[in-house]
Order: sequence, then structure tokens, then C-alpha cells
Amino acid sequence: MTEIAFVVEKAGIPSPVVTAVLDLLNQGATLPFIARYRKDATQNADEVTIDAISNFAKQFRELEKRKKTVFQALDKQGINDPKLREAIQNADSLVVLEDLYLPYKQKQQTRAAKARAAGLQGLADAIFQQKSVDLEVYAAQFLNATIVNEDLALQGALDIVAEQLSEIPAVRTSVRNTMRKQTLMQTKVHPSCTEEQKAKYAQYIDKQESLSRIPPHRFLAIQRAENENVLKLRYEVDDDYLEQLIIRNAGFRKQPDSYLQTAVSDSLKRLIKPSILNDVLQEVKEKSDRASIIVFAANLKQLLLAPPLGAKRIMGIDPGFKSGCKIVCLNEYGTLMHNETIYPHDGGSAETMAIKKIGSLVQSHKIEAIAIGDGTASRETERFIKKVPFHSDVQVFVVSEAGASVYSASKIAREEFPNYDVTVRGAVSIGRRLADPLAELVKIEPKAIGVGQYQHDVDQNLLKEELDKTVMLAVNAVGVDLNTAGKSILKYVSGIGEKLAEEIVKFREAIGGFTNRRQLLEVSGLGQKTFEQAAAFLRITNGSNLLDNSAVHPEAYVVVEKMAKVLGITVGELIGNKTEIAKIAPSDFVTEKVGVLVLKDILKELEKPARDPRKKALVLEFDSTIKTIDDLREGMELPGIVNNITAFGCFVNIGIKQSGLIHISNLGQGFVSDVSSVVKLHQHVRVRVLSVALQTGRIQLALLK
Repeated sequence: MTEIAFVVEKAGIPSPVVTAVLDLLNQGATLPFIARYRKDATQNADEVTIDAISNFAKQFRELEKRKKTVFQALDKQGINDPKLREAIQNADSLVVLEDLYLPYKQKQQTRAAKARAAGLQGLADAIFQQKSVDLEVYAAQFLNATIVNEDLALQGALDIVAEQLSEIPAVRTSVRNTMRKQTLMQTKVHPSCTEEQKAKYAQYIDKQESLSRIPPHRFLAIQRAENENVLKLRYEVDDDYLEQLIIRNAGFRKQPDSYLQTAVSDSLKRLIKPSILNDVLQEVKEKSDRASIIVFAANLKQLLLAPPLGAKRIMGIDPGFKSGCKIVCLNEYGTLMHNETIYPHDGGSAETMAIKKIGSLVQSHKIEAIAIGDGTASRETERFIKKVPFHSDVQVFVVSEAGASVYSASKIAREEFPNYDVTVRGAVSIGRRLADPLAELVKIEPKAIGVGQYQHDVDQNLLKEELDKTVMLAVNAVGVDLNTAGKSILKYVSGIGEKLAEEIVKFREAIGGFTNRRQLLEVSGLGQKTFEQAAAFLRITNGSNLLDNSAVHPEAYVVVEKMAKVLGITVGELIGNKTEIAKIAPSDFVTEKVGVLVLKDILKELEKPARDPRKKALVLEFDSTIKTIDDLREGMELPGIVNNITAFGCFVNIGIKQSGLIHISNLGQGFVSDVSSVVKLHQHVRVRVLSVALQTGRIQLALLK
């Protein structure tokens, strides 16, 4: 099977699309570049489709690599069975391949291997083939210094038969398919479990559920409970039915006699079932990991693309009680102008002094907005800020602190602020997140942002790969200012990477700023191919070419110039001119690289060049009467903001320490299969309080339309 045929079969995507995408990927094109600038070649394949093709192609290459290793191992053993080799070559998954290779795989010294070494293979063949002999008598022929009696001979022969049965591909396939569908997982309390642990995992104790139907988040939670010695797990399946499957698929000439039946039972319980159960559990774990990572990636994308306030003078506040509130003042470029600590929650004169200080700083630094971190003392600090009599209109926002502490202690933060401690850096991060969440959050390792579920329990390599991809797509969807961007965001631009990001910053500092995109080719290590992939995602404000501040790719500049010439105007007069743009027929300007679909995008871009796909930041006013969980009552309707999304629902900040849960069943009147189809991260919502558990701090909410 070819790579293209494999991907077509696995992904269900038409062959021409797969062929085009793989050709581009093999040429070094990136996912965002293909999705945006090669739409005509790929029949408008989106990022999801391109990513799926890439992933299945990777699976194919891994499978082919493993086949090569298996063939080499067979050659080394002198095994040249044409049917076996054909079956291996046609294997379409690693599971099928490993089942075929299992009988020939080098193993540790098993019971069967010892029996073969003792000369019992002939007796095993007699049992397997059910020869018409008295096995007790026949066994006497196999006695030797190691096998001193008939019972030992028969037991050793049965061990060989049991292992042979466990290595028959048809047997393993039938048992695996059945165990996938029918295995039940049962949970019991572990003897060493504490009462506190028991309360934490109470909803999972003494439960039974099919592995084929268990939701990913519940499987991961139960696995975590098992790892913490809170739960003991048992897996139940109909052994009698599985034994019948073995008999039907083993190639026996007739129904097993008592000896062969003994071997079947032993093979199932000792060899087949444990091995297949591990396979099935691994499959469920991988499925659960992927589901969890998808949720995390979707949340991260929404967080990265959260509405920016823009270039404003911002006061960032990292709130606290005993340690005080760390205050920083930033100018419209995010530069730190002032920092100090106030103690508004000490009451009395301390609060009075803090009010005067905030008022003075806002006035002297011409602050336009205040960003308050959403951690400890956040709500109290927000109420305090509203007591300050400002002389101008100052908007107050509550900003997510997720990952701020990680950033403040990072190498990037130390490089940016070598003369300030972690508290100042954290407050700066909070302020900058309000101005531009994307530019600030890319400085933090994605998984440290903490907007997923069970991110510490999933495959960490897969998690990192998916989250890095999410950041890359978000950065390229927005675009990056080439003259102001730091290396932390530049490294995510299509085709750039960390090393080139450093070279771009170094070159920019040397020349005093880029005036046109073509200058990128002068950056050390940045060649024509990288330029092709990156240039259109990089913007230059007030450059020598107006198109450099747009998403129009340099390869299409000549097309835009031709459009303007046909209309009898300049490119500058064409940009933003909806009347003239409406006169253009895309089909009239098709070139080898620029097709109709890309041309339609160009016309949209010319209408609003360098448009930001993100919305503008909005202020949310929490209910001022709700200060703690004790103030909540069933039936209350409150404003809130979605601060996390999971597979089973979303969590909403209603202005107190504890977030409330809107279970997926309470997101709408009808059935909801995908939480993200109803709500988005940081979305402002209205909710109804369904129940409040003061002891556990759990709040159940329902979404109001």
C-alpha cells in the first residue's frame, strides 16, 4: 500500500487533496501556509484536513519503518515464508503487524521455551493435532534427565500449546475485538485510601462501566485514582465466550479434548487475556489522551485569541492580602514605567493611602485601563479599585493569571526584566495580557497555562506537539509586527523557529528596523524557501510597500499591481477602496501560483488590510451583592465569565473564589455533544444557580440564553 492510498483509506479524504497536501508538505510547506496560500492546489483544504493528512502520513512512515525492522529480524532468523511476508507487507496497523510477528519475536525464557528445549515439541504437536494416541503412554517417549515423569512431560507440552495458541493472529484479533466491546471496568476502594481521598473520588467508587463507552475524562480520572492508591480496578469479560473464540479461530480439526481444552483455558488466562487487556487499555488511554488534548488545545486557542485591548496605557495589579498588591504602570508599548506595592486590604489608613496612590499613579501616567489578576484577593481588589475617584474614564478588567508565575520565573522574564523580582514580572505579565493576550501568552510553555483537563496525566510528547501547533496556528492567524515582535512570538511564525527568530531580532536591531519584507532575505540563515513560508505572516507598519502591512503574499504583489493598473489607479488608491475592489473579477487575474480562491482572499484583505480577527476586550461587571459562596442561593441569576471548558461542561467565574460548573446537560434545552459549540473561553454569560454545596465548595449552574 502506498502512502497516498493509506492516508486516503484512513482519513477518508479524496486522493487529489491528499496528493496535493503531501506534495506541499514534502516540499517543506507549513500547515498555516498551505491552508492560507495554497487553497487552489488543495481544493480549499482547511487546517484540520491538512493536519489529519500529515498525521496519517506520519503513521504510515512509522508503520513502514517497523515493517523494515521486522523483515530484517526474519531474515536474520532465516525465515522466508512468502505468505507471512505478504501478510506483513499488507498490514495496515502496528497492532496487526505485531500480531503477525509475535511467533517469531525473540522472547525471554518462557515456560514454553524451556519445554521445547527439553524436547517436548513432538508431544505438544500431538496434543494440538489431537492425534489418535494415548497421551499418557505417548508422553513416556519424551522422558529424559530434565523430564523425569509423564506428568511433567504433559505439563510442558501443554505450555507449548498454550503459547502457540496465544500467537495465532486470528485468535488475537477475535479476542481483541471482543474485549474492546465487552470488557467491564469495576472500581473498589483501595485499602490504603484515606477519608480525604475517598471524598475526592467518591463519584468513582464501586462503579462498573464498559471500557468501550466510558467517557475519556472519567477514564483518566479513574486512572489517576488508581495511581494514587485510591481505587483498585478489576476488568471482567466472559471467559467462556473468549475460549470459544479461541477454539473457532485456532484451526482445530475437531472439538478439543480435555488436554487441549486445558491448554485453551491456560492460554487465555495466563497469556492472551493479560496481553490483550494491556492493548485495549492502551487504546482507551490513547483515545482519552487525544480527547483531553483536543479540549486543552481548543481552550488554549480561545485564550490566545482572546480580545486584545490594544495599545493603551495600562496599570497591572497582582492582587494579594498579607503580601499586598503589586502595582505596575505600562505605557502603550508595554514598557514598564513604574512599580510599587500597596496594602489596600489592611483597612484604615492603609486603604486610604492606597486609594490616593492609585489615583495619583493613574493621573501621572495617564492610565487608560486597569488589569487585575484573577487569583487570590482579586474580587476584593476590584471592589477596592472602584472606590478610587478617577478624573478620567478608566476601564477595569479582571485578567487570567494562568501561567503568570511560570513566566515570572522564566529565562524570558529574566532577560526582559533583569533588575526586577518575580512579583514585578508577574504584574507586568498581567497588564500586558490585557493589551495583547497572544503576544504575552506565547512566552509561557503552553501546558503551564492550565486551561485543560488532566494535562499531567496524558502523553506529554503528544500534548506538547499539539499545543505548540495550536500556538503556531493562532500566531499566524493574527499575524506579527516584524518591527516590534519579540523572539518568543517570532519563533511561532510559519517557517521561522527559535534560531531564526533570534537572527531576525539581531538583524532588526542592527539596521534600526525593517522597511520592507524583502530585507528578510538578508537575515543570516533565512533563505528563499523560508521567506516564502513566513513573509506574508509578518507585517511592517509604515514600510516602503503598503502591501507589506497586509496578509497579501509577496508572490501576489504583481497581481495586485496589475489590478490597480487595469483600474487606472495606484495600489495605495486601491487599498480600502470597496467601490473599486468590487469591480475586480478574480478569474481575470489567475496565475500559476495565485488561483481564484486565494484571489478572493486578497480582495477581502485589500478591503481591510492587516485586520485583526480578534474582537475587542469587554468589561464584565459581577453581581456586587455576591462576595462569597455563602451569599449564593438556588435560583439566583448572575453574570459570569467562562474560565475553563472540559468535555463534561464548563466552569464559570461568578466573582467569588469558587468557579461554578455548568454540566453539559445544563447548557441548553436539547442534546449537546460538544461544549465548545455552545460556549467559548472568556465568554460573558448569564447563569442560574442550581445548587450550592458549602462543605465541598461545589456550585452547579445552568446557562441562561
